[in-house]
Amino acid sequence: MNIQSVHPPNVGWLEIKLNDDEMKHLWNCCEDHKGDAKPNLAGNINNSQEIEDKDNWFFNNVLVNCLDVYSKDFGNLGNSIPTSLSHPYFLNYFWVNYQRENEFNPLHKHSNAIYSFVIWMKIPTKYEEQKQLKIASGTKTRTISNFAFNYLDILGGSNGFLYEMSPEVEGTMLFFPSQLQHQVYPFYDCKEERISLSGNIAIDTSRVIN
Repeated sequence: MNIQSVHPPNVGWLEIKLNDDEMKHLWNCCEDHKGDAKPNLAGNINNSQEIEDKDNWFFNNVLVNCLDVYSKDFGNLGNSIPTSLSHPYFLNYFWVNYQRENEFNPLHKHSNAIYSFVIWMKIPTKYEEQKQLKIASGTKTRTISNFAFNYLDILGGSNGFLYEMSPEVEGTMLFFPSQLQHQVYPFYDCKEERISLSGNIAIDTSRVIN
């Protein structure tokens, strides 16, 4: 018998480990808040602040490379936008979340963007310890304190991919389609804040690429 497996095309996401210079720039961005970001966000998080990518440094040195790699590996998702002209990408929203114990981000996607990203700056908890807490002990749950992508499989069933939170993921960035649903589960019994950055990349229709 000649049996072949067929793997239908699908999109995914990129995982990037940022270097010291990139992290230093991001911490500097966090120091200069531009205003409350909560009205624009879905999360139940006490403190979210809009920030600015100073001199477009992070976009030009990191995000442009992500756009190029994603396009080569999965295709340019911006090509699905109905326009007869070519327009450049730009970072249209950038914010920092200061998450406290018991706070969470519900299942959501990002509107008015093509790509999004999340960067874990400070993770004060360890999943292996969180799952031993009374609230999670005796259960099969793997979600406590973690980040998850959620998507449908070819049969319409719900699937997910978990990133287990611990200090080891600090400096990790995920670059993904804005329509990919994701969520952040709460952590417990920790008074330190979890700090993460997020951003949206859109198409600048005011500019045309020749």
